[in-house]
Amino acid sequence: MTAADAAIEAVATTERLLVALDFDGTLSPLVDEPMTARMTPGARAVLAELAALPRTTVALVSGRTLADLRVIAEHDDDSPWWLMASHGAESWEPGAVVAAGADDDADLALRDRLTREVAAAIAALPGVHVEPKQFGLGVHTRTADADTAATAREIADRVLAADAPQWRRRTGHDILEFSFRHEGKDSAVAHLRARLDATAVLFAGDDVTDEDALRSLDAGDLGIHVGTADTAATLCVDDIDAFVDVLERVARLRRAHTP
Repeated sequence: MTAADAAIEAVATTERLLVALDFDGTLSPLVDEPMTARMTPGARAVLAELAALPRTTVALVSGRTLADLRVIAEHDDDSPWWLMASHGAESWEPGAVVAAGADDDADLALRDRLTREVAAAIAALPGVHVEPKQFGLGVHTRTADADTAATAREIADRVLAADAPQWRRRTGHDILEFSFRHEGKDSAVAHLRARLDATAVLFAGDDVTDEDALRSLDAGDLGIHVGTADTAATLCVDDIDAFVDVLERVARLRRAHTP
């Protein structure tokens, strides 16, 4: 048995399993229009299968706002999937909406002003747009050429450095994001682990922001990276379909192990 096989079997047979997953690039292909992202049929099917197993919880852990994550995940009030959105600053659990803590009016006003300023400053750059976020803003450059994307990032960095140097800065696939909240996917996974009393965690992601969570995992957990970039993950898979194959294997082993 390889080390990867042993790690898969260990999480599949744990007493209380948390399956915590990034969305974009992990369950859904990356797309030019962010709100058109949807899970692959295979990903949706295996998550439903896992969530139906005893002592098994499925959670989506995403940088998307809670409202947007619910849209792209096609997530309704009857869903068994837990959500940790805005890198963990917003959350939803079955049967109850868990609101984020109240935010200072000054933070919200600064968010709105900086969103307008960055949007105006990059308005002439083709293939670039600003996404207003619950706790900050994101600069998307997926359809821009490399030089234009670099210019957009420089402009955003300059604006934020002048008025909000304390905000958290994150980079991802063709996005630069700023937030006045400092939660990360590591703290989101830690919250879920404690809330659910999970005995092991399977976490998977494809992007830089997922590395915080991957580095935070304990012995006995399983971290999976979708793609070929450098990663702290135990296991790397080439693409979403290969990742779905791993989840299907976890589901089979867990079903066989459960009395």
